[in-house]
Amino acid sequence: MRHRHAQAVSDTYIRLIPTDRDWQPDRSTAASVAAHVAALLSGPGDAVERVEDRFYDRVTLIDAGMYTTRITCPRCGGEISMEWLGDVVNSNGGLSFDHLDVTVPCCRAAVQLDSLHYENPIGFARFEISAMNPTRSADELDAGELGQVSDLLGHPVAQIIAHY
Repeated sequence: MRHRHAQAVSDTYIRLIPTDRDWQPDRSTAASVAAHVAALLSGPGDAVERVEDRFYDRVTLIDAGMYTTRITCPRCGGEISMEWLGDVVNSNGGLSFDHLDVTVPCCRAAVQLDSLHYENPIGFARFEISAMNPTRSADELDAGELGQVSDLLGHPVAQIIAHY
C-alpha cells in the first residue's frame, strides 16, 4: 500500500484511458464518470487527492512515470532504451502525436509506438481520467470496477498506474 505523507515527495496516479486511442466521451459523461472514480478510489473518511477528466486534441502518450522501465520490440524482441523513447518524444516536440509511426533501433522495423511492449502498461489516448493519490487500501481498480467505469463511460478502458 502506498501512503500519502504531509510533505509527499512523490505521487501515484491511476490513469484510465479508452482502449481506442481516438475515442472521446461527451464532457458531461466524462465529468460524471470522474466523480464515480473519485468515490471508488477514496478511503473511509479520506478522499482521493484529485480526479480530473482530460481531453487532448491529438493522441497523447499516457506514461507510467517511474514505472516506465523496460521496452521491447514487437518484431525482434530486442530491448529498446528509455533514452530512445525520450528522444522520440523530444523530436516530436512533446507528448502529443500526429502519428505513432517509428523505426525501432534494434531491427530497424517500422512499427507504431503503441505496438511496442512496455513492461508496465502505458498508453496513447485523446482522453483520460486521472486520479492522484488514491486513499483506499487497494492501489488500483479491480476487473469489476474497471467494468463499471467502462459501462458508465460507454467504452472499454485500460488502467495505467503511474508514479512521479
